[in-house]
Amino acid sequence: MKRIHVALAVSNLDNAVADTRHRLGVEPCVVVPDTYALFRTASVNLSLTVNAEQAGRLRHLGVEDPEATAFAAESGPDGLVWERFTAEQQADEINTCWPQANYTPDRL
Repeated sequence: MKRIHVALAVSNLDNAVADTRHRLGVEPCVVVPDTYALFRTASVNLSLTVNAEQAGRLRHLGVEDPEATAFAAESGPDGLVWERFTAEQQADEINTCWPQANYTPDRL
């Protein structure tokens, strides 16, 4: 099953995580303090990245697709970036950016 990916910029990670936890009713899969958090449910893959200048804005969209052969990103017709990846490929990207995360995706 494909899962929509939404990447948002936030100004305060702790506040954004608390709000998202309340709205989605789940705990984040991974949190890199003051930097990044990822939530995964059966229908959504939501990442929060601290970027005060862009807070409240959409960073990009994507599709978590178990059939993706490699992590890919391309621009849509209006310039919006769309990524396509497996849960494992996303975990590799997270662990490359933040090795201390030591993130392994749960199966949903």
